[in-house]
Amino acid sequence: MSFPSVSRKSRITSADNVLYNNAVYWPNHSVYRGNTPGSLNYGCVNRVYYAYANIMPDGGVFLSDEWADATVPCDGVQGALGSLMHLKQKYPHLQVVLSIGGGASSETFALVASSPILRDNFAQAARGLVEASGLDGIDTPVVWDYPCSSQQGSDFVSLLAAIRIHLPEDRYLLTAALPGAKPILQNINLRQAAEYLDSINLMAYDYFGPWSHRSGHHSQLYAMNKDEASGASSVQYLMASGVPGKKILFGIPLFGRSFLHASGSGHKFQGAGGGDDGSFEYCQLPRRGAKEQVDKRAVAAQCVGGDGGFVTYDNPDTVKAKATFCKQKGLGGLFYSSAPSDVKDSKRSLITAGFRTLHSS
Repeated sequence: MSFPSVSRKSRITSADNVLYNNAVYWPNHSVYRGNTPGSLNYGCVNRVYYAYANIMPDGGVFLSDEWADATVPCDGVQGALGSLMHLKQKYPHLQVVLSIGGGASSETFALVASSPILRDNFAQAARGLVEASGLDGIDTPVVWDYPCSSQQGSDFVSLLAAIRIHLPEDRYLLTAALPGAKPILQNINLRQAAEYLDSINLMAYDYFGPWSHRSGHHSQLYAMNKDEASGASSVQYLMASGVPGKKILFGIPLFGRSFLHASGSGHKFQGAGGGDDGSFEYCQLPRRGAKEQVDKRAVAAQCVGGDGGFVTYDNPDTVKAKATFCKQKGLGGLFYSSAPSDVKDSKRSLITAGFRTLHSS
């Protein structure tokens, strides 16, 4: 596996000129649906999180799909990761970060993070993969059940410290994707974590889903009730815990959550439409026969009817409001999960809407 060499130090320096990050997650399995990194608009995107690499019980890190990553014909080169390495040469502002997680990594991450030897193995393996591929850094942990105790929270910070020994901050990016749920965040010393991280990717979504007692806006910026979590309350918690605003990237889901037999937020529901996880991709919304509306108080889009029941998601209007919120709070920008679920039409594209609002005066 060989990729074109890139001067990493100059790459990160050139990216410092970016006023706000507009980052995307790009899952490698997308190539099997005909999606390629070359289809993204790099006039609006400055960072791509390439998902996922896997973690071994001994701390080793490996690409999860060798065919998709390095072999499949993609944008005139071999592999989706190979495509991104060529795109880095074409777009000097572009950063490509390897997201480590996915699959059965949940239990493995907790195991590796608990051991000084395994943490060091992981950090060395991550550096080896980053250097071999010409990447700008790593994003971790994605799809860990997250620190579910103060001990695991401490282990997580120790893992970040170990990574920084091998991936120094003057040359490599280190980011972490964390949920907006306070019960999980409170297990982590966020001020310490932020000292090691270039950014915390706040997953400001999945506040409601098939697991909830009632329907609700899954990516609401503002909560209607005190006991509900929201994007704004998650940001407030991070900043009150010592995370600088500039180190927070606010997450935009490129999917909607479905609640069958519900007609709005706060209702009882029975089951979920869409895929196995009760979701629809943004490019599939609004559903046929359902009219799109925006709840301006919650800052959330919705459609009701058809095969999805009540579906809650983001649209260009809500993303513009969230981008404005990011600017007002001094945040580092936005990220989107995941890019192939956006639409090609620039008027409807969430990635485009966010970029334009972030960089408008």
